[in-house]
Amino acid sequence: MGTTEILDLTGLNWNVRKEAVQTVSGIIIPDKTAIIREDNNAVLSVMGDGYEPYNNSELLELLHNITQSTGLEIHKGGMFGGGEKVYFQLKSDNLILNGDKIEGYVSGINSFDGSTSLSFGHSTLTISCMNTFFSVYKQLDSKIKHSASMRPRIDTILFGIDKLLKEEKHNFDTIRKMSEIPATPEMIEFVKETILNLSKQDMLLVDDMSGKRKSRIDAFEFDLKREMQQKQNSVWGVMSGVTRYTTHTANKNENRAMLNKIVGGVGDRERKVWNHFEKMTA
Repeated sequence: MGTTEILDLTGLNWNVRKEAVQTVSGIIIPDKTAIIREDNNAVLSVMGDGYEPYNNSELLELLHNITQSTGLEIHKGGMFGGGEKVYFQLKSDNLILNGDKIEGYVSGINSFDGSTSLSFGHSTLTISCMNTFFSVYKQLDSKIKHSASMRPRIDTILFGIDKLLKEEKHNFDTIRKMSEIPATPEMIEFVKETILNLSKQDMLLVDDMSGKRKSRIDAFEFDLKREMQQKQNSVWGVMSGVTRYTTHTANKNENRAMLNKIVGGVGDRERKVWNHFEKMTA
């Protein structure tokens, strides 16, 4: 399938252009530029003058080149809103673990509203909604700012695709080892303190907390218990409970809450938990 056909099928066969921003009376606003979708003239955002867009055709071309060198196939692509956020995914390997299927993807994420950097890497989620869009985004390691110097960095990604696939294999090996380690009360306490931003003193006063905060803890414990039961009370079950909570339960308002998840530090706390457990498997 050619790139034009893929762009048509995914609804991404359009580019953007930059235009100066001015008032009704014709005064040019300095250091601001409007990002305009060329096929319908929709204003996707107003960005700083140094913002450099990376068009959908460029993103697909990069991933298409990756398919040629690796044999991976385009899995899906799409957008959110009026095209402010776009993505493509390639299908990579799967990990079958005690009947649990963990799927792998090489993903490329882009935005025209400043909500994300241009990002590439391996992930274990297929993008289906705004929640999973941002969940995949936080999994990706290569994040490139939209600037005039971005394209040389993007070229290095194409040459480093073998590294991406090796990182995926390493993560799958880590997950497999996590599934073999029994979870302990100390691990669960660490996770609660980290993800919910609770101190040890807070943990002793859970029953006295306000309704909203207590319900948040109860929701997390529900997701944690569910995943641990399905995964033989292993460390991988704990990690899966964390991911279920942060991706699906904690955020009901997709646009606002998922952005807060990334810029507000929950993504960093989730990465801290992963790194902590990863060290145990080394």
